[in-house]
Amino acid sequence: MTRPRLAVENPATGRPITTVPDDGQADVDKAVRAAAGAWPAWLAADRHATLTSCAVVVEEAAAVLAPVLTEEQGKPLQEAKAEFAEAAAWFRNAAGAPAEALPFGDGPIAAITPWQFPVRLAVAKLAPAFAAGNTVVLKPSPHTPLTTLHLGRMLAEVLPPGVLTVLTGREPLGERLAAAPGLRRLPPESGGNDPAIVLPGTDPAAIAERLFWSAFANCGQIHTAVKRVYAVESAYDGIVEALASLAEKVVVGDGRNPGTQLGPVNNRRHYDRVAGLTEEARSDGALIVTGGPLGGPGYFFAPAIVAEAHDGMRVVREEQFGPVLPIVRCSTVDEALGLANATTSGLCGSVWGADEEFAADVASRLERGTVWINEHLALSLDEPPGHARV
Repeated sequence: MTRPRLAVENPATGRPITTVPDDGQADVDKAVRAAAGAWPAWLAADRHATLTSCAVVVEEAAAVLAPVLTEEQGKPLQEAKAEFAEAAAWFRNAAGAPAEALPFGDGPIAAITPWQFPVRLAVAKLAPAFAAGNTVVLKPSPHTPLTTLHLGRMLAEVLPPGVLTVLTGREPLGERLAAAPGLRRLPPESGGNDPAIVLPGTDPAAIAERLFWSAFANCGQIHTAVKRVYAVESAYDGIVEALASLAEKVVVGDGRNPGTQLGPVNNRRHYDRVAGLTEEARSDGALIVTGGPLGGPGYFFAPAIVAEAHDGMRVVREEQFGPVLPIVRCSTVDEALGLANATTSGLCGSVWGADEEFAADVASRLERGTVWINEHLALSLDEPPGHARV
């Protein structure tokens, strides 16, 4: 009997690349049995050398798989290569972790990963799980399963059988895996609607490029990216102008083309949502200074700077998770803090200003897990959340 297949699409063309297995309940059951059977020996093994071997596999895979990652996810090729380098660093970091710093590997784990960083986010789950002695059944997003599937086959060459199984397919595959008996679940990736507060007296030219890429890296498809800017008093007009100037110069295109800085939004459903939020903001009185949908084929969207935004707009209130940045005018720092803190999402935030002592004071009042000063997206492998940094 012919097994069902899932088509994988290139977001730069809107056309299928290839197909992968559309796994079902029988595949979940088989993977869980393999993970459970492999766990006791894996827990008892000396895993440090194997984790180092995994790092080497990831590094060597980059030459072949980075173009595949670009084709299915959309990001520029250099960013795809960087993702492999970061993933290899996760494995090396886990290989060097002292045993007492690791949790006890209490069984097989189910891990489900999203589409924005298929390799990095998979390895961010695999590396600590392997180091602790867990076996893993991994399911990538149905939008970006191809690179993960290939990498899983390469890792299987240095891992004992059953330690890692990659399942691919459309829903309800994830629901079946989450409900499978005998599996522990890794915590899901949290959403975020990260605010950036720009303090009065800030020189726009001094911060604009860092702030811009803190919002638009990976086409804005990062949960810890800047999603909304609160510019206080005199900072507002200058930061709108500086960010719009940068946005107009960015090269948007197929990630396989040299010179591309922003690839397409990853999939049609999300592209339509981002476009809808932008148009809704315009209808609600916002000014789209620059950017917006570029049309097909492909899901290209020029980075949009949305001025005269306010918290009554969904583009501010909800995490848009795309190449759109609303900027809210605030009269006081207290107003900016109140608006920034008025959300149920609390991943990260940042404060931008010339007076770093004052910025640090404002940062201490920003209710986020991680708060940066004059930077954003600056997490390291060993850095815990929940601090402010200058």
